[in-house]
Amino acid sequence: MRIQKLGDSMLFGTDGIRGEVVDSPNSDKDAISQLIENRQVSARLMRLVGEALSRSFTDDESVIVGWDDRPRNLELVSSLTVGFHLGGLNVIHAGLCATPGLHNAILKTGSALGCMVTASHNPVSDSGVKVFDSGGFKTNPKTELNISKLVAEIANEDKEEVSSDRVALEKPDSLFDANTAHKELLKERFSELCDRFATPSQQEIIVDSSRGVAVYWLTDFLNNFGIKATEVSKNANALNEKCGAGEFSPTDSWTWEEAAKSNHLLIKSLKKTSPGKIIAAALDGDGDRCLLIESTDEGCRVVDGDEMGDHILRSASGKWHLAASIESDLALAASLDRLNASVSFSQTAVGDRWLSHELKSKNVEVLGVEDSGHLVMSAPNHNGGRCLVGDGVASMMAVLCAMASKERSLPFLKGYKRRVSISPSVRTRWTGKNELADVIEGIANKNLGDLQRSSLVGEENLMLLENQSISIGIRNSGTQAKTNVSLRVVPNHNPYLAQKTVDEIIDLLQRELVD
Repeated sequence: MRIQKLGDSMLFGTDGIRGEVVDSPNSDKDAISQLIENRQVSARLMRLVGEALSRSFTDDESVIVGWDDRPRNLELVSSLTVGFHLGGLNVIHAGLCATPGLHNAILKTGSALGCMVTASHNPVSDSGVKVFDSGGFKTNPKTELNISKLVAEIANEDKEEVSSDRVALEKPDSLFDANTAHKELLKERFSELCDRFATPSQQEIIVDSSRGVAVYWLTDFLNNFGIKATEVSKNANALNEKCGAGEFSPTDSWTWEEAAKSNHLLIKSLKKTSPGKIIAAALDGDGDRCLLIESTDEGCRVVDGDEMGDHILRSASGKWHLAASIESDLALAASLDRLNASVSFSQTAVGDRWLSHELKSKNVEVLGVEDSGHLVMSAPNHNGGRCLVGDGVASMMAVLCAMASKERSLPFLKGYKRRVSISPSVRTRWTGKNELADVIEGIANKNLGDLQRSSLVGEENLMLLENQSISIGIRNSGTQAKTNVSLRVVPNHNPYLAQKTVDEIIDLLQRELVD
């Protein structure tokens, strides 16, 4: 690979840099090639990323680094620290924490930059880094492309290997206990939520922290607030292994018999109970999202992020703004007039960073939702102001408090959702603007009538085809070699013709995108 012509080959995916952790190669260029060509991350790559990030800041500004419990994360943290020190930055180590804990630590310490070493819900063999600015907002694609180009430039520079002083460069300049600060913030947030909605009473719940850092404290935290909690992921062999929200699809459901035979630690631990109760909650590995489990007549099911957001809005009052990604249920926007609160609505690209980007300029109460369980909400920050953050524990508490409220609007009627991945796809053949996209637009319009074609900021290759009842979206995955097709239909609208149309589109994409 010709590193000097990196071009648009970004190192970043949908949410940071992510890949399988491998031993460092002998050269910087090989470290970049490993990520781009094989989705592999090394300590050498992390040092390059640290140096590249440093070039946007002045000497002695602070960067804070946190990490989750993956086998080789300390190795990556050490090299990232070396890179920052080579770039002249002051480095604070936040320790083992959740991503929202690192977010809070950025604001608490007044750092110019924050890095969370994690791969979220990916297998424990993976890791990477999520990058936040001084306000706690994630990087955008333009910034990520600039960072990627800087990494390539540094790899091409003629410089000596870091060796004799490496041990000193690996050491942080100071420490900050992000995990403890995060727990203190959650106490404040729980009090706020109880005041806004209601205090949950006689609530029992099984929690699955995906063996992330919350496994050490979440049950005690909830028990102190009167929520009787039991943790199951402490029995997992490793982070994200047969546990956590990353194992679930938003549409998953089980009979009690199927649950008993499941290999998922949370699902197989559930016991038959009366329907309509929230009986469990699952976080992902880095703790920034949550999915709930509700008992049904036959067993149990996932309560996805869309429905969690609806629970919150059903108990809300005053003026709100709801932002939802292009994969969220159309019923959310179609039935806002049933709520007691006055709610405006906007649609965003996939990824919680786009929810935050959309909500940060709003001067009303805000909520951002993705069906994967990412909920972005307003939280207090260190100086008496407010910030925006996705926090799995806070999301769970918000829903439990909202459901305890006696004044509740009617729930939305669920729409129809279907999502299919073309994999492995040659993603360069889909741009959302090329001849293939035009052909697909023609198929959709022929079968379904005139649909409006559009795209969204943050999804350069997205094509949306929509009318008041139907939405078809086609986009490349930002992290894997696949192209996703999503269909959404409003409630009480027969999805049959739309389903047939999407089947025809999928057949065409299979022929065109798969070698």
